[in-house]
Amino acid sequence: MIKRIGSWAGMLGTALFTLSFMINGFLRPGYNPVQRYVSELSIGPQGWIQIVSFLFLGICIVFFALGLKEIFPTGKASKAGWILFLIIGVCYFLSGPFVTDPAAMFDNQLTFHGTLHGIFGAIVFSLSAVSCFVFWRRFRADEKWKPLSAFTLVAGIVMVVLIIFMKIGQLQTGLFNDWAGVVQRCCLIMSYVWIFTISFKMKRAGEKN
Repeated sequence: MIKRIGSWAGMLGTALFTLSFMINGFLRPGYNPVQRYVSELSIGPQGWIQIVSFLFLGICIVFFALGLKEIFPTGKASKAGWILFLIIGVCYFLSGPFVTDPAAMFDNQLTFHGTLHGIFGAIVFSLSAVSCFVFWRRFRADEKWKPLSAFTLVAGIVMVVLIIFMKIGQLQTGLFNDWAGVVQRCCLIMSYVWIFTISFKMKRAGEKN
């Protein structure tokens, strides 16, 4: 049961969250999705949409983590794998009520809730990349999951590179800063496509059992 719920949660959570920030970013007056982060959609009168999206995704990732715990009870990634996603899910959930500060705000003007949001975000991005390499070790040694091993490795490498680009953009103005929103969205979508793919395979595995 948990495996089935987890698979649907992984697919619906990532798909609806992506759809939400894409539509919301396109329709929000004065918001430039090329330069601004997804989290900045939480700011302002319409911010509740993004806040709810964070809460929903966080709950979905927690259920996804529990599904992973059931489908990988032993072996590589059986302990670290689902715990990583449990932490990611909690951080996504907390990113909702702890609204971010505008990216253009100076460090000495940051709010408490904005600082916490930044910490949760850093954990999400870091552990999302780490989880790829954790599961890559499992997938390459598991015949049932081996077809996903190459994609998992590529996803992890791509996320690491994009995270570095985001960090460079935060430290100095220039190309990566001007395209900060695009770089972040590419990293998020890479992560979500990977989670969606695993969730879909979990669903198929559940149907065969």
